[in-house]
Amino acid sequence: MKDFFHSESALAAVIVTHEPSLATLSEQLRRLQGQVELVMVIDNGSHACADVAEIVSEHAFAQFIGAPDNQGLGWAQNEGLSRVLDLGAQAVLILDQDSLPRPGMVTALHRALQRQREDGIQTGAVGSRYLGSDLGHPSYFVQFAGLNFRRCYCSENQKALIPADMLISSGALFSREALEAVGLMEADLFIDHLDTEWFLRAGAKGWSSYGVCDAVMEHGLGERTARFWLGRWRYLPVHRPFRYYYIYRNSMLLWRRPYPSKRWKRTDVLRLVKMFLIFALFVGERSNNIRMMMRGIRDGIRGRSGRLDVSLK
Repeated sequence: MKDFFHSESALAAVIVTHEPSLATLSEQLRRLQGQVELVMVIDNGSHACADVAEIVSEHAFAQFIGAPDNQGLGWAQNEGLSRVLDLGAQAVLILDQDSLPRPGMVTALHRALQRQREDGIQTGAVGSRYLGSDLGHPSYFVQFAGLNFRRCYCSENQKALIPADMLISSGALFSREALEAVGLMEADLFIDHLDTEWFLRAGAKGWSSYGVCDAVMEHGLGERTARFWLGRWRYLPVHRPFRYYYIYRNSMLLWRRPYPSKRWKRTDVLRLVKMFLIFALFVGERSNNIRMMMRGIRDGIRGRSGRLDVSLK
């Protein structure tokens, strides 16, 4: 099956779905038409998996793989990555089910990746910037600095790449060489910090990552985005309470490892302290948020990974 693709610079995309909006999925596939040669859709136990499969079947360049229940985002991403790499993909775009690429996004990413390769720069992935799909706020690329994450915004018509210490996996184009050298996602984390862990691992092995300003998508973080003033306007993704379990637990697991940089550990500690205050006192289902955050801290200290018992959500 290695001869599936028709060019030496074969591009594939992996989309993971779980109870997706069928209209959004259909639009996502429509927008990817002509930007990649193959889309692998991995459905993670959706109740309407037959409807997902039907939408995928309407596109000749897309394939559908269904799991009987939710195996976790990491498992699903790895399933898709393994399959398209086995078919010969030279670079792989990962997309969440609500990420809508704008025209030319993948071309801009691929051009940037090729330019880095030609310049001899060992590049693991290049990432898109996004506009928040609910409030329309612009994203930024992240660098580790001092006690905070440095936010690097794109200026108007900027063409230069922005060095990034990590990218969100959705909208990132990963090179085949990096996936083979660094490995795939860590499935035992289940959902949150999958991209963080991969980029920390890649960075420790000498692989660089960059933001591409002229690669743009529409993307939502969390169930919704809260906008509030704290010295400046801030946009905060709001999740269902069980997600905070994974955020806190997986941070605890990563803090104990040797390869994450001290700069990331410092900034992540402060980030979680701020998150705890906000979600415990002001935003969302506060009592359930506290319960999930505390359970995540406890399980992280115990070294537990894998899936949270669904009865505890």
